[in-house]
Amino acid sequence: MTTLYLTRHGETVDNANKIMQGQVQGELNEVGIRQAETLRDELAEVHFDAIVTSDLKRAIDTARIVAEPHGLEVTTTPLLRERDWGSFTGRYIPDLEHAVWPDDVEPLEVLKERAGRFLQFIRETYPDQQVLAVGHGIINKAVQAVLYGKQMNEVVRMTNAEVRILSI
Repeated sequence: MTTLYLTRHGETVDNANKIMQGQVQGELNEVGIRQAETLRDELAEVHFDAIVTSDLKRAIDTARIVAEPHGLEVTTTPLLRERDWGSFTGRYIPDLEHAVWPDDVEPLEVLKERAGRFLQFIRETYPDQQVLAVGHGIINKAVQAVLYGKQMNEVVRMTNAEVRILSI
């Protein structure tokens, strides 16, 4: 059985400003860098066989900070990218509360299928190992929903730099 330490990237400039990031690269702010450094220190004594991250900059930067004491290269994968919010991307989140969803938002079925492929990738590539994976709020919910056979709304959203330990 593989143990997956699933985490969310540190806070970004857009998170702090309540901007829908989706699949844009994003930039950690000072809070996010400190969150990643705290996570690094908390996980410094945990043995990891691999560190995998979304291929978006905010996740890569978080993963590289956390990887420092482990001496491991960071492997990127588009399977762990955030949900594509289509034309909602770049918009102020409170303004979207009653907005009609555009057709270009990545459907939940597609997101969950991608989350399932991520889990399969981890199982096949890192059998019986401990892996740290840095993702994003919604894709991390999808990974957990698929793993536990739950609906997305049954999984509590992760905060920035939060870790959940999953057995897969």
